[in-house]
Amino acid sequence: MARILIVDDSLMMRKTLRNFLEKAGHEIVGEALNGEQAILSYSKCQPELVTMDITMPGLGGIEAIRRIIQVDPAANIVVVSSLGQKHIIFDAIQNGAKNFILKPITEQKLIPVIDLVMEYSSVAASSN
Repeated sequence: MARILIVDDSLMMRKTLRNFLEKAGHEIVGEALNGEQAILSYSKCQPELVTMDITMPGLGGIEAIRRIIQVDPAANIVVVSSLGQKHIIFDAIQNGAKNFILKPITEQKLIPVIDLVMEYSSVAASSN
């Protein structure tokens, strides 16, 4: 199972994600309220996967993705956001996010995407 950093400015959303992910056997290694905290926590916690909100106070999710990918091009970032516009999704993927899940979040939407990203990451790592 994966070591995961949760990034979202909503305490309720962080608790929901933590609950779903821990129930599925993942370990939550950190939480962040915005992009600045996400970058610092990524360096400190060395997660295998990050769930990233897009709209947060201060540094937003797209810029945080960009900066994390600059430090670690292999970072596994899954955007979890209520913003469903195509250009936001494209921007997140173009900047390094591996997948995108739209809120409202459900366990049935979240876990298969997390598992898929981790499986792909494992296959990519073993082929190197």
